[in-house]
Amino acid sequence: MGKRVRLMETVLRDGHQSLLATRMRIGQMVPVLGQLDEIGYEALECWGGATYDSCLRFLNEDPWERLRTLKAGLKNTPLQMLLRGQNLLGYKHYADDVVEAFCKAAVRNGIDRIRIFDALNDPRNMEKAIQYSKAAGAHVQSAMVYTISPVHTTENFLKVAETLVEMGTDSLCIKDMSGLMAPADAYDMVSTFKKRFGDNLDIDLHSHFTTGLASATYWEAAKAGVDIIDTAISPFAHATSQPATETMIEMFKGTEFDTGMDLDKFIPLVDHFRKVKQEIAEEFNLKPASDVIPAVRRYQIPGGMLSNTQNQLNEMGMGDRFFDVMDEMPRVREDLGFPPLVTPTSQIVGTMAMMNVMMGERYKMVPNEVKDLVRGKYGSLPAQVSDEIRQTIIGDEQPITCRPADLIAPEMEGYRQDLATKGYNNITDDDVLTYAMFPEVAINFFEANRR
Repeated sequence: MGKRVRLMETVLRDGHQSLLATRMRIGQMVPVLGQLDEIGYEALECWGGATYDSCLRFLNEDPWERLRTLKAGLKNTPLQMLLRGQNLLGYKHYADDVVEAFCKAAVRNGIDRIRIFDALNDPRNMEKAIQYSKAAGAHVQSAMVYTISPVHTTENFLKVAETLVEMGTDSLCIKDMSGLMAPADAYDMVSTFKKRFGDNLDIDLHSHFTTGLASATYWEAAKAGVDIIDTAISPFAHATSQPATETMIEMFKGTEFDTGMDLDKFIPLVDHFRKVKQEIAEEFNLKPASDVIPAVRRYQIPGGMLSNTQNQLNEMGMGDRFFDVMDEMPRVREDLGFPPLVTPTSQIVGTMAMMNVMMGERYKMVPNEVKDLVRGKYGSLPAQVSDEIRQTIIGDEQPITCRPADLIAPEMEGYRQDLATKGYNNITDDDVLTYAMFPEVAINFFEANRR
């Protein structure tokens, strides 16, 4: 017997992050908050991911102020954010006191649900964020990043899920950031999770349309008992974003999975977001991604990374080496223990593959991030790195086996003092966190807005 599928809407975060480099302004969201609030979504993803960085760096907006504005306009629908575990919204591991302060601040400013993931699916890198988010009163949804490799089996994902449930997670998300998951695999994984956890634990499937599989994948997931799927209102759907909300409503309509949502309510919303998409594309001279890229499944690389790699190679006068780099990426990924390719591991593997091709010799020059990955500084790798590769990259050094953040002393007070030294004495706790995430960008922002 099927059950109603609930929808989590991504238009205010992942939709514009995937298609238009996270450039939607709060002013382009406010006019339709009331209408979005009446749809009956499970939650609205509207913060976290790259929105924090983008607000400060490109839009001259305070991300905390954005969150408070969204909360004021959305009275009925839970607000959801995406958090990178011990990395929070930055690109490195933070001390536990920063993680605690951040989780508290997110909830205090209006977040109801926090989706937490780690690039390596290492639960140790998620444990503190889970603990602090729950203590602050949020619903915690722990995500496993989905990828394909010899070690990423349904059984292994289930082991990770069991650990996350033991840590106190309230619901689970399968996060398929590259749209790699095929329909049959979704059926297998969701039914396995449902068998293990029963109906006491919601399972949310998050996929991207990159390979063209996601709509069919959602259908099979529904048949397997998935509770929630992530979708984006059509102007911000498809290509490298999520399947379209309206399409999914239509697909399930009249079936046992019927969402019960009213398509007529979407007419003004689609109209609004179509205009917003055009405004963003014109203002920032961006061209929204529009192609489906089946090759992503072969290369195991997120869609955005394909275009970024091509652009970087063109700039370096190496445009003709694109396929050499593409072929090198899965090899580097295997050498480095099959990390899933999501921020920051996608950038680390991509850079290494490019350098190997450029040098004409593998691992002749190795960036520090690659060394840290092999050292265990990012967490436990899904597969063992061979002795030969480890020797090539870090010599006789022994990788660490503890939780990486155990080696980081408390940092909050240091960030606060740093700002005081720079003459910022009347700043809020939220501002200190902004500085912790992106020091240089934060100072530029404060110069323009806090003097």
